[in-house]
Amino acid sequence: MAKLLAAGLDVLTDRGYHAARVDDVVRVAKLSHGTFYLYFANKEDLFRALARECAEEMEALAESLGPVTADSAGEAELRRWLTQFVATYRRYGAVIRGWMEEQVVDRELVRLGLDAFQKIIESLQRRLAEADADHFPDPSVAPAAMLAMIERLAYFTSSRRLGFSDDAVVDVLTTMLHRGVFGAPVSRRRAAASRRT
Repeated sequence: MAKLLAAGLDVLTDRGYHAARVDDVVRVAKLSHGTFYLYFANKEDLFRALARECAEEMEALAESLGPVTADSAGEAELRRWLTQFVATYRRYGAVIRGWMEEQVVDRELVRLGLDAFQKIIESLQRRLAEADADHFPDPSVAPAAMLAMIERLAYFTSSRRLGFSDDAVVDVLTTMLHRGVFGAPVSRRRAAASRRT
């Protein structure tokens, strides 16, 4: 089963969800059609298994984000988490693209993807609240904007073969998010309070 899942990811990555075929998966896995159908009913069933695996990893990733303070410890935590996000995206990019580009019509699978990304947004929101990052006009939009930037850059660099290393992507994301979001200057609320005193 592990060979079929790995082959399924390879085929989905190379061909996309709609062009991927069971024939391709068994050829890459070097297994028979009979072995495939022992574990999966069809291509959609294989994708469902990969989607569950991906959602579990994304949810674990959401829970793993520690405090992102404005100091070097916070920067190191953000870098560690982004490194893990980019690696997970590189592995499951085809599944995530299936969710994001609405290639999949199965409502359960779409919900699975949305729930996983919602957990990441909630985690980012908690960390922003802890960091007192209230310099956004609407703080409830900030975590979604952060995730959109992280996800799209991971997609862009992993699917277009632009020659950017994952380390370079993580360095840029870490710097932009840590300085621009978590390492922000004194908040408006605190600045106003200090002017009154």
